[in-house]
Amino acid sequence: MTFPGNIAVMGGGSWATALASLLLKNCETIYWYMRRQDRIDDFKRLRHNPAYLTDLRFDVERIIFTDDINEACRLADTLLLAMPSPYFKDHADKIETDISGRSIVTAIKGIVPGENMLVTDYMHERFGIRRENMLVVSGPCHAEEVALDRPSFLTVGCGDQAKGEAFSRLLESGNSRAIVSRDVNGIEYAGVLKNVYAIAAGVIHGAKRGDNLMALLASNAIREMGRFLDAAAPVAGRNICDSVYLGDLLVTAYSRFSRNHNFGSMIGRGYSVRSARMEMEQTAEGYYGTKCMHEINARYGVDMPILDAVYDILYRGVRAERALRTLSATFS
Repeated sequence: MTFPGNIAVMGGGSWATALASLLLKNCETIYWYMRRQDRIDDFKRLRHNPAYLTDLRFDVERIIFTDDINEACRLADTLLLAMPSPYFKDHADKIETDISGRSIVTAIKGIVPGENMLVTDYMHERFGIRRENMLVVSGPCHAEEVALDRPSFLTVGCGDQAKGEAFSRLLESGNSRAIVSRDVNGIEYAGVLKNVYAIAAGVIHGAKRGDNLMALLASNAIREMGRFLDAAAPVAGRNICDSVYLGDLLVTAYSRFSRNHNFGSMIGRGYSVRSARMEMEQTAEGYYGTKCMHEINARYGVDMPILDAVYDILYRGVRAERALRTLSATFS
């Protein structure tokens, strides 16, 4: 079988929908697992995802839908994981099929909840997926801008250069470009941290602390990310200013499409954490990522004042204004 073979998109949210639309520009058919049959029925009838990116039309005759995760695992050679990280383990717990010989592409921007593990590490340990058969997909890229057919830039991380290039070609067409990196774990961690920093950026925006402080946050955040990656996922030749690190951080921190920025902005405007979470229509993964990364960093002891400040706001009840004052004193 030539990689990637038959591909199954796993998840029904906006990121899964955007990636599926890109794949269908280069694949004849795809499998698509969604947990709710009623959503699948509506998708087939309406020819678009009824809940996310509803303006994005699909040729549903080229999609084989299923609400059975094990059916998707049996039929596909490559599983593209694109569900929100807080719900990933619930889906994984349903897998009874032997998937040790499958290829895994994770587009999940989070840590496995309750395990404090990267998705690739979890898939390797729990399901026996070989390291060389695992890839990651990151940005800088918003699902909403894929749907709008705006220029989109993706990065495919894979230790096997040939596999990385093969999958990246499936994501390229028109306004979409993709490159390959060997920094699999660094890209995964960066995808979690940029959501944490986007919450901090949102708090600054909501509290009306200004563009100067926002710029200081971004410049300090990328250095903080670099320190952590060097400690937790060291790799020769990493350039923290590459688009998959700095670019993804900036687009998530500044964009109106960023759920994490919008979540932080509500907190900066005076919402309680609980109220902001209830108000959000979609999952702000940085809320969960903050706790996971705070606990993971306890093993490494990296100086991460931004992560600590966001953790204090979200989990220790520290008022946003106080946390910002303390954090601002650490910036250089």
